Amino acid sequence: MRERTQGNSVTQLHKKLQEEHSAAWTRRTLDYFAACEPFTDSCLVEPPVFSAPPPLPALPKPKWLLAVYARDVLSRLPEVKARITSVFGSVLKMDSTKKVTKKVAGAAANTAGWCTNVGNEHGQVLVWVLTAAEGHGLWPMAAGLMRRYREAGVAPPVIMYVERDCCSPHGQSQVRAMFAEWRELQVRLDIWHFMRRFAAGVTTEAHQLYGIFMARLSRCISELDPADVAALRLAKQGQLLAQGVGPVSEKALVQMITRRQLALHCRKRTRGAEETARRIKALVDEMDSEKGRDTLGGPLVDHECIQQVWKEQQRHITCIQDPEGFSLYLKTGTLKKGGVDLCCYRCARGSTSLESFHLHLNRFIPGSSASDAHFQADLLEGLMLEPGPHGGSCELRIYSSAEREAMDRLSLDERYQPPGSHTGKND
Repeated sequence: MRERTQGNSVTQLHKKLQEEHSAAWTRRTLDYFAACEPFTDSCLVEPPVFSAPPPLPALPKPKWLLAVYARDVLSRLPEVKARITSVFGSVLKMDSTKKVTKKVAGAAANTAGWCTNVGNEHGQVLVWVLTAAEGHGLWPMAAGLMRRYREAGVAPPVIMYVERDCCSPHGQSQVRAMFAEWRELQVRLDIWHFMRRFAAGVTTEAHQLYGIFMARLSRCISELDPADVAALRLAKQGQLLAQGVGPVSEKALVQMITRRQLALHCRKRTRGAEETARRIKALVDEMDSEKGRDTLGGPLVDHECIQQVWKEQQRHITCIQDPEGFSLYLKTGTLKKGGVDLCCYRCARGSTSLESFHLHLNRFIPGSSASDAHFQADLLEGLMLEPGPHGGSCELRIYSSAEREAMDRLSLDERYQPPGSHTGKND
């Protein structure tokens, strides 16, 4: 039941147990019949009478298996809460999804419409709450999160990335008001959600120029670090020379570098509010002209719609800029390629990690539905099994939190922090 997969429901587990028990009972029954067969064949007068094999024992019902699993989670509830509430971060991300709420069944069905999560720069989740509507009822969650930082003596986060409510033309935004205790907190809009707002101004996403438009929009917002790109190109040249490949042109060399390699070894930075606004305005005007038509003459953007989108999104240009004096990249290691030592980075910008977590969150509930108690038990167990900030081997499958904690503690990792004790408060 601890396996976090979509088809691992209690009914599926019951069927697998029934299959294994049936196979074991069949093997024993065949052994019994095989032992009786010689006595039956050797008898010339009257065959002996043997007792019938014992019947197949009945297995517990799926409800019983689910109850045992829930009791196992409840028996470790203080440990589970302590591990979950011991997660902190300097860069927070807040995002919402509604997929997982559709699995709530029973008396609690249709009581929750959105699931809001807050994660950190390591991909861990600090807190999740269920609300009836998006953005509403989050004040207790914010108060509990600020109390967690305050009581643990941890420095408040520096940045929070959101998908909405980053700023307000009428004063303080809702997110800034919720976390008023963190006065130095900078609220930023996720760049991917900012770009998706421009997609509302296109006629269709199947247009030939749609991919080009979104790619150029991304380049209008951010650029790669020139030093990191130069080091990667030098490493690629070294690899080609080691393979016996002669000198190649600069254009061919750039094409040989994959997007994954750029994301791993090259840092990005925003261009600044003024430069970003100038580039986006030029791109919108270009795509709103004859250059924004496909081979059949179909326009990429709707004139009135795209101009309205640009008018509304201009005020968010400053919300997507990187904060000054704070590094959004964490060095995770180095790789030697072509005789050049390349740094490996992990980016903390944006809420992309939460978007990926939403897929796993939906799988935390194994079946298609669950009652409120089993829903919470599955989510708590799934969150506790999430990897820590120092990672770990993907091949190592350990479900015992005590053994995982001992491995982390004895590994002598400088980033290791022992989990605190749960205070009894629902953060």
